[in-house]
Amino acid sequence: MSSDMTADTVTPDAVHAVDEKLPAGKLFTLGLQHVLVMYAGAIAVPLIVGRVLELTPEQVAFLISADLFVCGLVTIIQSFGASKWFGIKMPVMMGVTFASVGPMVAIAAANPGTEGARMIFGAIIGAGVIAMLIAPLVSRMLRFFPPVVTGTIILVIGVTLMRVGIQWIFGVPVGPTAPQLVDPAHADWLTQIRDLGAGAVPAVPEGLKLAPTVNNVNYATPQNMMISALVLGTIVVVMKYARGFLANISVLVGIVVGAVAASALGIMHFEHVGKAEWFELITPFRFGLPIFDPIMILTMTLVMIVVMIESTGMFLALGDICGKKIERPSLSAGLRTDGLGTLIGGLFNTFPYTSFSQNVGLVGVTGIRSRYVCVMGGAIMIVLGLVPKMGALVESLPVAVLGGAGLVMFGMVAATGIRILGGVDFKENRYNGLIVAISLGMGMIPLIAPEYTMWLPHAIEPLIHSGILLASIAAVGLNVAFNGARDVSEDELRTAALQAEGGH
Repeated sequence: MSSDMTADTVTPDAVHAVDEKLPAGKLFTLGLQHVLVMYAGAIAVPLIVGRVLELTPEQVAFLISADLFVCGLVTIIQSFGASKWFGIKMPVMMGVTFASVGPMVAIAAANPGTEGARMIFGAIIGAGVIAMLIAPLVSRMLRFFPPVVTGTIILVIGVTLMRVGIQWIFGVPVGPTAPQLVDPAHADWLTQIRDLGAGAVPAVPEGLKLAPTVNNVNYATPQNMMISALVLGTIVVVMKYARGFLANISVLVGIVVGAVAASALGIMHFEHVGKAEWFELITPFRFGLPIFDPIMILTMTLVMIVVMIESTGMFLALGDICGKKIERPSLSAGLRTDGLGTLIGGLFNTFPYTSFSQNVGLVGVTGIRSRYVCVMGGAIMIVLGLVPKMGALVESLPVAVLGGAGLVMFGMVAATGIRILGGVDFKENRYNGLIVAISLGMGMIPLIAPEYTMWLPHAIEPLIHSGILLASIAAVGLNVAFNGARDVSEDELRTAALQAEGGH
């Protein structure tokens, strides 16, 4: 069968390339390729959110396992299909969207521990249900999300996430890796004052804290910077000189090289890997029953709308690559699966899901269009999720290793936004530049002035503490004000999706 066969040339008795069933050995090899291409991106989000939540290493490892498990489950639903209502039935790998990281980190930072996790999962469940309901209506929302809007939003997502990658290299602003710590001698003095008892000295005001004054030896250590530089250098070299599949997994190769170096230096420890089980079922509500907060659900729903707009373009582009026209019912089924995957994610202690564009690119590179390859990839992800030792191994990676990789992964998200904006008319339409400028500025507010919400109602903090959501609202509103809500063609969506290849 010719690889150039399209939907128009397929005879009634022929099997379309998308529905072709390959030999088991080839199917496994190709499926593993898809898993390796997306693996680094799949594990990044649970690591980020788990550590901001200040969860134990065991809990973070569970988040990673749950994420891999649900990635696999939703991938199978999307690629194989589950009735006419769910599944695009195309070669699609599903993974956690980076667009959701900003709001989740805001919730986690304000509510660390299992309570914050329950709030996040409640918001995800609520957003998943709403996304399933509005999936058929997304096509009517496209007019509000032309490339100038989606490009700006994705740019802000990347810039926001870059902060995380940089903090992984040097150290987070608070805690044991903060740039400065309280002088131990000063802390001892304050403790002695408190111990003197009433009457000896004036009572120590409740909540009194000493300001950090001593440089922290654990911040920006040369060793950590060297490891991050090694990871970054490896990724650059592989991308420069490797070809085909190896080039597509450059980030994963960099992480492996960094892990080996960290182990040799004695800063990567495997005690949690040794204690972890070889097999464990992923159970729902691991952290307790979810907490449903309307504002948080609204925040995550806005994220899902952006995600589904991006998925629409990706599905249309994939249809062109595979030579199969995406009809409206199939498109709705694919988008509905984004919502279903998000709902399942919330139930099983993980995150919102969308199609990974890296894998769409791999379909174009390999020329293999069979959806069963991604079904096999999903099965492999499920198996990985059921092996706790895999999650524990990922959790044991030093943050310096992740920092070098994060700089690339998150930077590529920002670059994706820039590529989409590259197709926007700034010369003839002077308003587009203004839309990008103001929206980008709005997105930077929580990064530059994180305490700006101190006098605002606490209930709306998750909504306004996400630069991604502020940028989204600003970009949509300004575009409507200046350009109107014109219809966005399918060709524009395809073009934007192809330009965005490499982000998710």
